Amino acid sequence: MKYAKEINRRKTFAIISHPDAGKTTLTEKLLLFGGAIQVAGAVKSNKIKKHATSDFMEIERQRGISVATSVMTFEYGEFLINLLDTPGHKDFAEDTYRTLTAVDSVIMVVDSVNGVEEQTRRLMEVCRMRDTPVIVFINKMDRDGKNRFDLLEEIEKELKISLHPMTWPINSGKDFKGVYNLDNHSLRLFTAHSGTEDEAAISIEQLSDHLLEEKVGDRDADQLREDVELIEGVYGDLNWQDYLRGKVAPVFFGSAVNNFGVKELLDTFTRIAPSPRSRETSTRLVDVAEDRFSGFIFKIHANLDPKHRDRIAFMRICSGRFERNKYYHHVRLDKDVRFSNPYSFLARSKDVIEDAYAGDVVGLFDTGNFKIGDTLTEGENFYFTGIPSFSPEIFKELVNKDPMKTKQLEKGVRQLTDEGVAQLFTQFGGNKKIIGCVGELQFEVIQYRLLQEYGAACEFRTLPFYKACWLTSEEPGKLEEFLRFKQQNAAEDKDGHPVYLAQSEWFLNTEISNNPSIHFHFTSEIHK
Repeated sequence: MKYAKEINRRKTFAIISHPDAGKTTLTEKLLLFGGAIQVAGAVKSNKIKKHATSDFMEIERQRGISVATSVMTFEYGEFLINLLDTPGHKDFAEDTYRTLTAVDSVIMVVDSVNGVEEQTRRLMEVCRMRDTPVIVFINKMDRDGKNRFDLLEEIEKELKISLHPMTWPINSGKDFKGVYNLDNHSLRLFTAHSGTEDEAAISIEQLSDHLLEEKVGDRDADQLREDVELIEGVYGDLNWQDYLRGKVAPVFFGSAVNNFGVKELLDTFTRIAPSPRSRETSTRLVDVAEDRFSGFIFKIHANLDPKHRDRIAFMRICSGRFERNKYYHHVRLDKDVRFSNPYSFLARSKDVIEDAYAGDVVGLFDTGNFKIGDTLTEGENFYFTGIPSFSPEIFKELVNKDPMKTKQLEKGVRQLTDEGVAQLFTQFGGNKKIIGCVGELQFEVIQYRLLQEYGAACEFRTLPFYKACWLTSEEPGKLEEFLRFKQQNAAEDKDGHPVYLAQSEWFLNTEISNNPSIHFHFTSEIHK
């Protein structure tokens, strides 16, 4: 293993949650501990005062939500941490799903007041598809929330995963006094502040120690002893292998906005979270320890810096060593490409790097060569599998409000849809442009960015479509005939592949049964 030392020090993970659970706040606290930032951005009641480091798009700053995945790299002790902050809003779920293919583990933030919410369930389903190891951080313990035992039961039942408490809270809301670390038998008392300076943990070898009463009072000391006895009886010792297999999730309690409980989380995470793993491709398993380089594009972002019309492709390195200015094989285009300015990221700030290793996420300057899912190798032809591209749920016609800016609109729409936040279809027999998205908010973002970044004004008209299906057939004549006959519902995606836009589930099922020689696909992966 030529690069074993570099691979083993890397931890690449995503933070996921329902909106407003405190994900971006937790991200900032982790960056503070890593020394990557000196002051945290405050995200309060959707009005950003000091803009959160990970929210770099203007519309994100206005709305107080994350709509694009940010990548942040920082060092903590001996580890190099690649942290991917994902959108919490369900309308940007597809971006989050793809990001989860690029990480080795996940920290899931759960709001102690609201418990498990809709988006938390969806995200957990994606983690389960890949058996991604999960750590749960139960946030906002300084607010009056659900009973902690009820909350654990709800998470286990709703998310269908076994939990294992690593810390345990003493009360909650205005009576919140701190957390007891079940792993190293130490007590940390709650103080409300947001810096990284922290009171030292108090070591309590035996819970019978009277020091406990002195610190938290008689009633809470008795309650903690009772709780810990119950927890140890129910949960026993944590099996680390079960965590790595995605079967058990260690649980931490805290308050991200007050930076409380975050250090315990980070210290345990760096100790137990998996290093980069081997990955499946279309031809074979690529061993993470291989000397030869390979990696895949999981995200594309245009205009990261609005002053320069740049396009950055985010690449997850899966094996070997990536080097600046070296030629690599672009499998889909069957050509060799090289990169003179590959970047590592701290949100909007970019640093040019000389090399990178398995587990790292690198930004590549892109002149339009990349699509999501593209693979780079040192000559071998394969694709990394399992990068989803779902059928949209909402369809709208794109209407140009300024014919003088047609070119800018065309360019902008193509670049924005290349990022994967939406899909672009062109109706057969005409030039009607149809945008398909997972959620309404994406249309607002596209409209805003087209105007701000490309100077192109547009509006959207809702279309009565239910689902997009990609079409293939072993009989090209039958497919052509179907597309001609169904012209109102036929389109092609931006790569020229035929698509059927069904008005309803009934219409879709009817066409599937009436056309046995045509295959209807719900993702575009078939065209790789």
